[in-house]
Amino acid sequence: MSIDSKELEVRRKKLLFRGGHRGTKENDILIGRFMDVHLTTLSEAQLERFETLMNDVPDADFFKWATGKEPAPEEYDTDVLHMIQELSNAR
Repeated sequence: MSIDSKELEVRRKKLLFRGGHRGTKENDILIGRFMDVHLTTLSEAQLERFETLMNDVPDADFFKWATGKEPAPEEYDTDVLHMIQELSNAR
């Protein structure tokens, strides 16, 4: 079920705030860089995958996966995580 562009914009704004306030400076930088480059062009499905990373993954795990220090579990090893990894020079 697709949502309208206004709802997508609201979701993007919420992610913009939450992504910049993760708890660790390192993650704030990684996520901020990702959002600067990709947030406005993410599809609805990609936004959902990004929201899952933001909502479900603890900071320490996210940092290890985003920087390539540890592989992410299959359910989190998505195109969105790969985009973040590319910006962190992990790929």
